[in-house]
Amino acid sequence: MQSIQPNKTTKSKFLSKINIRYQTLNWVVIIFSLVIFDLLVIGLALRTAFWIRFELSLPLFNQDSFASPIYYQSIVLLILPVWIFFFLLYGLYDKNRLFGGIKEYDRLFYANTIAILFIVALGFFGETIVLARGWILISWFVALLFSVLGRFVFRRWIYFLRAKGYLLSRTLIIGFNDESASMAEQLQFTRNSGLNLIGFVDCEVPKGQKIFKNLICLGPLDELETLIEENKIQEVIITSSALDRSQILEIFQNYGVSSNVNLHLSSGVYEIITTGLKVKEFAWVPLVEVNKVRLTGFDLFIKTVMDYSLTIPGLILASPILLLIAIAIRVDSPGPIIHRRRVMGVNGKEFDAFKFRTMYVNGDEILQRYPEKLEELHKTFKIKDDPRITRVGRFIRKTSLDELPQLFNIIRYEMSLVGPRMISPPEMQEYKKNGLNLLTVKPGITGKWQVSGRSDITYKQRVQMDMYYVRNWNIWLDIQLLLQTIPAVLTKRGAY
Repeated sequence: MQSIQPNKTTKSKFLSKINIRYQTLNWVVIIFSLVIFDLLVIGLALRTAFWIRFELSLPLFNQDSFASPIYYQSIVLLILPVWIFFFLLYGLYDKNRLFGGIKEYDRLFYANTIAILFIVALGFFGETIVLARGWILISWFVALLFSVLGRFVFRRWIYFLRAKGYLLSRTLIIGFNDESASMAEQLQFTRNSGLNLIGFVDCEVPKGQKIFKNLICLGPLDELETLIEENKIQEVIITSSALDRSQILEIFQNYGVSSNVNLHLSSGVYEIITTGLKVKEFAWVPLVEVNKVRLTGFDLFIKTVMDYSLTIPGLILASPILLLIAIAIRVDSPGPIIHRRRVMGVNGKEFDAFKFRTMYVNGDEILQRYPEKLEELHKTFKIKDDPRITRVGRFIRKTSLDELPQLFNIIRYEMSLVGPRMISPPEMQEYKKNGLNLLTVKPGITGKWQVSGRSDITYKQRVQMDMYYVRNWNIWLDIQLLLQTIPAVLTKRGAY
């Protein structure tokens, strides 16, 4: 077993400090920008609430009451710093917790609710402060909506910068095996992860040799301290399945209190690394618990309510588009307008998923002329530049309009707006045991794999993403994926 001994040099220490200060300055600018952004968003939300309550003349409210805009503006100016304080209190400016997706939305909910309770307390204890109850209630709803949307937009901007190579943390992975290779593949594919993988340590191959795509072996484990300093490493991922317990403990003892690097320990079983895990204590003994793979009770109720409340109005608004597409399909090529695909729903119950027909009716005959395409279909269940697709079909596929009829599957309680990818009976053997877990929830029109590259991602990545969704479901995750679907459809990434 290799020993991990510190071996620092004055020059590498100096360069590391310069890098840390540069990264710190970047985060100071980002957090300051976020504070200003939040002030503008909350200010706009409170002004919108005033407009709804007093200027929109809704019959729901008493229109005889008069409210001075100047008076409410002064109240807003008083409240805004306190609002930001509650955001700070709930970790919404902690750089280690920023851009945490659905967890950030939970904190936004609590911070906005506490801020509104502060306004209620102002009206209750302040004898000279009189605030309309309707304005307070609307302010809570609009502030929550605007702050969630605002953070979503701000996160997209950060992700854009990360995809361009900015705001990335230099990262190394200790240990090389199948688990660390899977982690590296996923982190490299997800360009907005915030991690810039530099290479591996303790690879059992010569130093400097490429061992996975463009990643090299940085060196042996006993040179870890030097490698961290020389490569300006900020994040260290320990592959628990590649090291023995004593090595892992020694790494944590040497670097666990370091302010220069953050340590991350993999689960050791990559099949569950992207699923919902939480630590529970029994008699002060920490144990990792895996979330159950099933939606029940209130979770199922609220997901169903969201499905129907969005699908029914959506069908009404989309009806002219549905009619135009149906006419175009009929004119373009002979055959039925709707294609029915046999797929598996909850608990393996089969049903017909509706889609607009995008292929020629003799598509199988056409495909026989292209052996390489046929082989591609058998391997991935997808074909790029599919010769079976019609002219209209190619357009509605790229724009995802071919999936609009699946709104009727939602009405029939067979599908959901958001969920795992649909699985056909022949595909079950590809999913293996994960397929049974995925069949505990309804398949979705959109989902994590659809917004992450669709046909450009591998089958293994699809399974991992779908399992992440099932294990980590909450209503915020559905809302986030619905919002991410909009740019995914507009950019047509992975659509063919």
